Amino acid sequence: MHEYSIAYDLYATARTAAQEHKATRVKKVTVEVGKMAMVNPEQVVFLFDTIKEEDPLFLHTVLECHEIDPQTKCPCGYAGNEVYVCPKCGALPELVKGREIVVTNVEIEVDD
Repeated sequence: MHEYSIAYDLYATARTAAQEHKATRVKKVTVEVGKMAMVNPEQVVFLFDTIKEEDPLFLHTVLECHEIDPQTKCPCGYAGNEVYVCPKCGALPELVKGREIVVTNVEIEVDD
């Protein structure tokens, strides 16, 4: 189950960012998940919530996952979102975007 390791990495990344900025609370972590990453976002959210349970810094933290559509290109000039067969020439297009899992934002609170 690779969703657990992904959830843990998201937690660790957010925790590191929060500590570097002397946060008192992590409010929200926003993540982009490519549809071709073969990850179940709902399961990642559930596991993230389980991992953060004992950490007071993450008491009410929300993990927000946004699925990203794949983007492909082909040497024939095609660019779009067809993943398996280029509609222009029939070749296998190259996947340019849609396989990644990226933390795009960590919203924190700090004491003044």
